[in-house]
Amino acid sequence: MDNGVEYRGTVAITMGGLTCQHWSHRVPNDHKYTPTLHNGLEENFCRNPDGDPRGPWCYTTHPAVRFQSCGIKSCREAACIWCNGEDYRGSVDRTESGRECQRWDLQHPHPHPFEPGKFLDKDLDDNYCRNPDSSERPWCYTTDPQVEREFCDLPSCGPEAQPHQEATTLNCFRGKGESYRGTANTTAAGVPCQRWDSQNPHKHRFAPEKYPCKDLRENFCRNPDGSEAPWCFTTRPGMRVAFCYQIRRCTDNVRPEDCYYGTGEQYRGSVSKTRKGVSCQRWSAETPHKSQFTPTSAPHAHLEENFCRNPDGDSHGPWCYTTDPRTPFDYCALRRCDQVLFEKCGKRDPRLDQRVSKLRVVGGQPGNSPWTVSLRNRQGQHFCGGSLVKEQWVLTAQQCFPSCHVPLLGYEVWLGTMFQSPKPTEPGLQRVPIAKMVCGPPDSQFLLLKLERPVTLNQRVALICLPPERYVVPPGTKCEIAGWGETKGTGNNSVLNVASLNVISNQDCNVKYRGRVQEREMCTKDLLAPVGACEGDYGGPLACFTHDCWVLEGMIIPARVCARPRWPAVFMRVSVFVDWIHKAIRLG
Repeated sequence: MDNGVEYRGTVAITMGGLTCQHWSHRVPNDHKYTPTLHNGLEENFCRNPDGDPRGPWCYTTHPAVRFQSCGIKSCREAACIWCNGEDYRGSVDRTESGRECQRWDLQHPHPHPFEPGKFLDKDLDDNYCRNPDSSERPWCYTTDPQVEREFCDLPSCGPEAQPHQEATTLNCFRGKGESYRGTANTTAAGVPCQRWDSQNPHKHRFAPEKYPCKDLRENFCRNPDGSEAPWCFTTRPGMRVAFCYQIRRCTDNVRPEDCYYGTGEQYRGSVSKTRKGVSCQRWSAETPHKSQFTPTSAPHAHLEENFCRNPDGDSHGPWCYTTDPRTPFDYCALRRCDQVLFEKCGKRDPRLDQRVSKLRVVGGQPGNSPWTVSLRNRQGQHFCGGSLVKEQWVLTAQQCFPSCHVPLLGYEVWLGTMFQSPKPTEPGLQRVPIAKMVCGPPDSQFLLLKLERPVTLNQRVALICLPPERYVVPPGTKCEIAGWGETKGTGNNSVLNVASLNVISNQDCNVKYRGRVQEREMCTKDLLAPVGACEGDYGGPLACFTHDCWVLEGMIIPARVCARPRWPAVFMRVSVFVDWIHKAIRLG
């Protein structure tokens, strides 16, 4: 019982404001207690030697008041949690049954994945109760070998203790989408979501009444556990969960302040912020980034102050080195003067039939794609694909991460295996931590990941070639996609599947998509049975065999219906942005 028998604090005044009498004194109030080395009856501090349910007390120095409670709150009362306690940072270290918590940095008596060094944002200090996995409430592993983990006894806070919450969004999502409160209720592939208050076809722990602040209404896409994006359980028995990547991200780009013509090589304006609102570094400065272009080395470019310029003729427009140590360079808050913006008129989305869809690499066969990598989150779970373009660089999709500044500790790239869940001892498996990320140009959806160290190239791990700048793959070229994941019975779920596709022209593709496919995108069609890529494969390669080598011509992107008969698959065209890839690697 939490009654303060173990309290060893120094409070020496009662709840009525009376000074406590020393335990060794018998005046003005005589008593039976004698201080010893072990019973804690020190000085005149409040104690509870008789287990009084009201907590610590003391004899007072007032002759008319023999003893009185000190009014010290129990630790349980002093600490409370809001929502399901993911933000709790208190020091309660016992479970609701009274068991002592195991330290988070120990693997005994219970091994676990929540290493403090991998989950810095969860504050896994000492052996304090925490909620790193979005459970119902804070918990801990116990020091009892027979009981792995238990919830902690922490009350809910009142409304006055509610912390400041991120503003909710309805039509787009920010970050990981934990504050998304819209009504999207299908996955990116068009599969209907299961209701949160239902346990059919999938049993789960996210009952709405247990997570009242997560707004688990009906079957709307939500993110109650801090995953990469809003998601839901699906109504398909063979597919447990899927992300709702069709929900667009809220833009974090700043509003363009000016415009430029062509590629912006003649731009001489004074804009000095990137599209993300980060201030530019002065061209003459050497920190935080060493500049390859200075007013002295490139006098033709008019590199004044920290104004946006285009000294190297970058086809994506003016740019600058940034003052953010994590971002060597970025494009500026500028638009093309001759660019026609259709922001409020002339929009008509094609009414794509979503009644039939396939999942992930459908119709594929187990195959060898040594440049295809698996991105793993801090729990070691596969969540996206990618392509190895240099020994220390992987190209993937921006949609795979909440933003361009995600804490990357614990995220890894796995290479050299065909299996989705390889054994740790599998020969050839390489696990390399991700060191940093570089977001691609506007509208590219590309993201480059720099690895902590170069990978070892061998028969199982190889680089894929990059295409010439703005190269257009001829229609009829046979290409391949590769990825891990559910195949809806058309293949082996546990291994890397490869499927063949034929390239078609954008003109033919736009017959179906009503002119929506742009130059920066490319299309394919299936050869025989429907094949395609979806959840779990985003960021992976569309590889085409050209001039005796495999070339990365396209990247798998989300927000498109996948593996659908008679509908082309749409990819980002790598050749349009290959100059940025080379530049980012050179400056990174």
